[in-house]
Amino acid sequence: MQMKRREFIGQSLAGVGGVLLGTKLVAAAEGRIQRFDPYETVRLGQTKLKTSRVCLGTGMRGGNRQSNHTRMGKEKFEALIKGSYERGVRAFDLADMYGTHPYVVAALQGIPRDRYQIITKIWWRPGGIPEPERPDADVIIPRFLKELQTDYIDLVLLHCVESPKWPADLRKQMDLLARFKEKGVIRAHGVSCHSLPALEAAVQEPWVDSVHARINPYGARMDGPAEKVAPVLQQLCKAGKGVVGMKIIGEGTFRSDEEKKNHSIRYVLGLGCVDILNVGCETLAEVDDLATRIKQVEKNAV
Repeated sequence: MQMKRREFIGQSLAGVGGVLLGTKLVAAAEGRIQRFDPYETVRLGQTKLKTSRVCLGTGMRGGNRQSNHTRMGKEKFEALIKGSYERGVRAFDLADMYGTHPYVVAALQGIPRDRYQIITKIWWRPGGIPEPERPDADVIIPRFLKELQTDYIDLVLLHCVESPKWPADLRKQMDLLARFKEKGVIRAHGVSCHSLPALEAAVQEPWVDSVHARINPYGARMDGPAEKVAPVLQQLCKAGKGVVGMKIIGEGTFRSDEEKKNHSIRYVLGLGCVDILNVGCETLAEVDDLATRIKQVEKNAV
């Protein structure tokens, strides 16, 4: 009996699927399929910084030196920091705007400073923090060191750049931060971008060591659609810049959507250009959930 074309295609695809599944099972058995480790040590671009793939963000609903993290109170916030460290998180993303400087070193008291990395940001724009004055970086960095109870900061960013002209507008602060880097007071510097033109400007700017960029497949709380943002992140990576991905869970907008969370994490890791995932987990259960989802993503499937 002559086989219908639709039946032939269906059986052919089933056969191919079976071959692929069989190949995949063999590869898994032989250990050739690798998965991402949320706590593995990764290098941030071409900087000297090496830290965990997962970074604990501390700026959920942040502003005026408060965030959801500071609002949970000292005891709970420090327990979150310590518990995250015990699980394998080694990077902590802070900012003057969030008011989170006093918590990390206190929470990790007794742990050698070189065992974890501190990222923070200078707020140079109007609003955002209580004072109207915006001192230069040569005044701000010594204050940060005192608040953080540390001799050095691993990564300092100019917070929330939007203009494509930010390299010219903020050159004085950039030069001051470069001098601190020469002295070893900070180990790397860069920007946190909040517009696509600002992100594009970072690609060509030699001063930039690392960029915080908003990325997820849905365009939630981002600088543009994913199909426009992702190629710029790949250009940053190619230029040797570190890329720290923010808004992976859309700033919590799909916190309760299991499929969106899974798809977003797969998407961002699959880009191959995002070094670190910076997520503002507010409980240790969320840290564990994030880690579990990362572990499910295939790294190099056959």
